[in-house]
Amino acid sequence: MGYAVYVGCQWGMLVVLAKLGSPEMVGRFALGLAITAPIILFANLGLRPYQATDAERRYDFGEYLALRLLSTTAALLAVLCVVLLTGYGPETALAVALVGVAKGFEAVSDIFYGLLQQRERMDRVAKSMIFKGLLSLAGLAVAVYLTGSLVWGVVALAAAWALVLCFYDLRSGVAMLGGSFPRPRWGAGRLGTLALTTLPLGLAVVMTSLNANVPRYVVEGYLGTRELGIFAAMAYPVAAGATVVGALGQSASPRLAKHYASGDLRAFRALLIKLLGVGAALGGVGLLVAAVAGREILSLVYTPEYADHANVFVWLMGAAGITYMASFVGFGMIAARKLRAQVPLFVGVIGVTAVSCLFLVPSLGLVGAAVGTMLGVVSQLVGGGSVILRALAASRGGEGTAG
Repeated sequence: MGYAVYVGCQWGMLVVLAKLGSPEMVGRFALGLAITAPIILFANLGLRPYQATDAERRYDFGEYLALRLLSTTAALLAVLCVVLLTGYGPETALAVALVGVAKGFEAVSDIFYGLLQQRERMDRVAKSMIFKGLLSLAGLAVAVYLTGSLVWGVVALAAAWALVLCFYDLRSGVAMLGGSFPRPRWGAGRLGTLALTTLPLGLAVVMTSLNANVPRYVVEGYLGTRELGIFAAMAYPVAAGATVVGALGQSASPRLAKHYASGDLRAFRALLIKLLGVGAALGGVGLLVAAVAGREILSLVYTPEYADHANVFVWLMGAAGITYMASFVGFGMIAARKLRAQVPLFVGVIGVTAVSCLFLVPSLGLVGAAVGTMLGVVSQLVGGGSVILRALAASRGGEGTAG
């Protein structure tokens, strides 16, 4: 429920920008997310899923917090360098930089979510997500309405996320730590080992983000910011569903990890199959809705000019179910500690997506970007499934679980 509210509010931001602004404004916001998300996600190093499945408590929360603060600072400096080197106009550059600041606050909240997830207190995560979603949507909407500026809208977004971090997430951390104030533990050796351990997972996460954003980069390069805004608005329901799927996967990942670590492969396999079924069902419902009422939905939620691309919406929703299933397979790989295998997997996936989009977008436009998206997630599902099958076979054969 928490993630559903949060995702609905995130989608609401695009609706606000589409209604009060223009496709170009939506495009600048989407460009900010596309540029900053891979940088921030790489800096996150996959700490949260590793932390949540750290069943043996090899590292304490202070070490996770210290590494997250260091990596987030480095990420914000990297975002600033990218903004200065890209040559975008002042408004676009400032909007991208401010989106990076907002994502920085989110990254710090995320490490507290990892602590809550490890203790299986997803109720506190849900409340935080609800507060964050409602405050950010209200702040952005009011700021854009009063000023007509995307920049002030993103300032309000960043302020909302900072307030939730300071006044709720921090208090949740204190409660989980028995009343102790969360403090980072600075130890170069331990932090370096933790960073190296989670680096493959961080690379996999950033590659997942890059794979999702490659079609946006190609659309912006070939078709411009306006078309990017239209594509991003139609793709957001897929991203929204993926966030809800991510919530389910995060809730299930500690249990998956316990099943795999204890050698209960039957329970591991049964839970993963149930999750895959949920992903397929969600995707099927989305595809049916898009095929039957896609044009009407786009016209109502956005504006009629978005409805002119209803066929793109159908292709994207077709890719959604495959994306959801691939996400659950990813959680299975993390629980089975198959971290290194994810790097070559996603290199191949990004290659499939990039080549498909570069080949199809110039000739098919936004439809080509949607088809390229689908081909990429198909390769992700097939590759990830093969990793899981090999892991299960190796465990049954007594070859261990080291990945």
